[in-house]
Amino acid sequence: MPKTPSRRSTASRPRQSRPLPTTIWFPSSDEPNAAPIPGAVLPAWAIDKIRTEFVGRPEHRPVPLLKIAIRDTAPGMDARIPTTPFTAAADDEGATGRPSILLAELHPDALPAPADNLPVGGSEMPGAQENGWPGFFYRAHRLLPANGFLLLATRQRRDSGRLTDPLGALIASARTAGFRYLQHIVVVYGHPVDDRLVPALPSDTTRGIAHCDLIALSAITHA
Repeated sequence: MPKTPSRRSTASRPRQSRPLPTTIWFPSSDEPNAAPIPGAVLPAWAIDKIRTEFVGRPEHRPVPLLKIAIRDTAPGMDARIPTTPFTAAADDEGATGRPSILLAELHPDALPAPADNLPVGGSEMPGAQENGWPGFFYRAHRLLPANGFLLLATRQRRDSGRLTDPLGALIASARTAGFRYLQHIVVVYGHPVDDRLVPALPSDTTRGIAHCDLIALSAITHA
């Protein structure tokens, strides 16, 4: 008699996507500007790397990208957000006309304080009209096409002399808005020389901070 398929078989189960390992990005050895310009979080070489390597397009063709800079989360924040589009060839853009990558540079002063509890429950987040970070993530999800990427670039800051790390709260809020966490990338401000790092610190960074954090998220869409 033929054997009955085992109930423990996993052949028909869909594969679950798992976050990628944390990656460290260094500038090339001949890159003269390892640090970002004042007021920015990501250096120019890192933005180029996102556009040509992160998405994995053929021949490293640069992908269109919209960069925004968030300096506060008070009501009406959208009207105060400066935008910088990075475009590609006209015949290489998506049919939707929407950016496939939204890069948000988060000023350290706009990050949630250690005592802040960002709402993560559906009953506490009415949606896109919500102020602060919850509303931003909902609106970003609506802006992006299916499987679009939201990248968050930020630096740690000091509160009462201690470094704070708000990434966990931001990722939790983004997940509630419909994003999937993909990867944490550490972007180094400096060049490795032998067995040490020669930092190239921006003039407006917190003392002792020689890198920024880049969080990659993808927009989840449902049929």
